Amino acid sequence: MEKAFWLEKWQKMEIGFHNAEAHPLLVKHFDALNLPKGSRLFLPLCGKTLDIGWLLGNGYQVAGAELSETAVVQLFEQLQVAPTVDELGELKRYSADGIDIFVGDIFQLDTDTLGEVDAIYDRAALVALPESMRARYAQLLIALTTTAQQLLITFDYDQSQIAGPPFCVDSDEVKALYSENYTLSLLQEVNVPGGLKGKCPAQEQVWRLQPR
Repeated sequence: MEKAFWLEKWQKMEIGFHNAEAHPLLVKHFDALNLPKGSRLFLPLCGKTLDIGWLLGNGYQVAGAELSETAVVQLFEQLQVAPTVDELGELKRYSADGIDIFVGDIFQLDTDTLGEVDAIYDRAALVALPESMRARYAQLLIALTTTAQQLLITFDYDQSQIAGPPFCVDSDEVKALYSENYTLSLLQEVNVPGGLKGKCPAQEQVWRLQPR
């Protein structure tokens, strides 16, 4: 992962990827996971997304992983919650009622540290990683969560027209990464208004991944 790239983005607050509201595709398609209240979701590379507040407000628990401690501090400020902070080797855990966010390199996270989760919500993690890292990341998620079901959001566009992130992860790549372990359902594909970064036509896709 380009750690320095993302840490610099947060330091300079160059976070155009951060939405000002819960993601519409999460709100629309969350029920496809059929999770009972109180279920715990894992959000990899979560930043300070307002999706976390939406999930907590709807009665779910959240576990997240995030490289930038700045993002996590701002997340808890946004939630108006004072976290407990624990040192866990190379990671830190910021926690409060119903929420645990692990700060550091996600590849340092293990199953025992993460704890049990019922589903994964990957809105901005897979598409944030370069192609060379995506297979390793996908296998990490499978191992960390013992193949928990996923709600996955990706982008499909002509990568030659614009540099990521977010990177293009098309249907063929999603299938290559996950079809061995999951049954894949494309729930919706929508055009990105104005194109990606206002420069390139793009589609946003939301997938449901059910363990085989």
